[in-house]
Amino acid sequence: MDYSAYRPVYALSRGGRPESVHHGAIAVVSASGELLAAYGHAHLSTFVRSTGKPFQALPFVLAGAVEHYRLTTQELALICASHSGTDEQVKVLASIHKKTGISEDQLQCGTHPPFHRATAQRIEKVGEKLTVSRHNCSGKHTGMLAYAKMRGWSLEDYLDVQHPMQQEIISLFADIASLPIEKLAIGIDGCSAPNWSAPLYNTALAYARLMDPSGLPVAQARAGSQVRDAMIAHPEMVGGPERFDTDIMPAFGTNLLSKAGAEGFQGIGLASGVLSGEAIGIALKIADGDARGWAREAVSLEVLRQLGALSPQQAEALSGYGPQRIVKNFAGLEVGRGEPVFDLENQ
Repeated sequence: MDYSAYRPVYALSRGGRPESVHHGAIAVVSASGELLAAYGHAHLSTFVRSTGKPFQALPFVLAGAVEHYRLTTQELALICASHSGTDEQVKVLASIHKKTGISEDQLQCGTHPPFHRATAQRIEKVGEKLTVSRHNCSGKHTGMLAYAKMRGWSLEDYLDVQHPMQQEIISLFADIASLPIEKLAIGIDGCSAPNWSAPLYNTALAYARLMDPSGLPVAQARAGSQVRDAMIAHPEMVGGPERFDTDIMPAFGTNLLSKAGAEGFQGIGLASGVLSGEAIGIALKIADGDARGWAREAVSLEVLRQLGALSPQQAEALSGYGPQRIVKNFAGLEVGRGEPVFDLENQ
């Protein structure tokens, strides 16, 4: 791996002295494919993780499965989500299961405690058994199973990379991202589903085209619009309480699509008219994985600020995520600061 592709993007200080620094890479691309700005190596290839979820839902939508199962836009948003495992989200998932005939025990994503701390604490306190429905990827897996069922494909091996559904997902992303499919390296995600590594440039391009799919074939454009609109209309399904994706989308109205991925990945789409006559996609990766998400969130906001897309009102509403951040210890004392340390380079 070429670690020189990354450059310093976010630094933490304590007592007025430098303490640590996160490195990253960023690509900003128009829907027509122009690389507008970058920092680090814009063609760095890295796994998109959950940032790929909107594209993993696209074949399902493209085939008319939303109408076939009579799903709501809220339910479609959950299929594209990394949800927090709240009771509300689990209730929506149960509705999808009822409509599609998919049962919880068919999901092969495994289990983990809910991302929503209060829900996780309550479950532990009452001794409630963890189920796959609380898994952040359970909506995605339900959508995959429902699509395979609709097409008459096998369900037991739906996560096999050679399964026709997974091949459709990978092929469709490659098509939208203008990338030869053989250029996608395939790995296995934390939820056991296939995931792909793609250049930041191409992932940013895919997000620009998801934000404005008018340049795609008619059926793909319609499906892309459905996915985009569902996620923007229901940000509470895409993430959850006090989650970056859930809070940033309402701050921009219908002008921004946001989807985080594990290990410090972030994809953002900006509508045409926000900065120019074209939609714009942003893809960024924090090299060390950014376990707490601070760098990814702050860098995302700083990219928007430097592009001129972040108004003072939006910056104030999202100030808890950065770009500058006060670091407090467990006693609530202010002990340090975090701040971006990069300047985008126009291409």
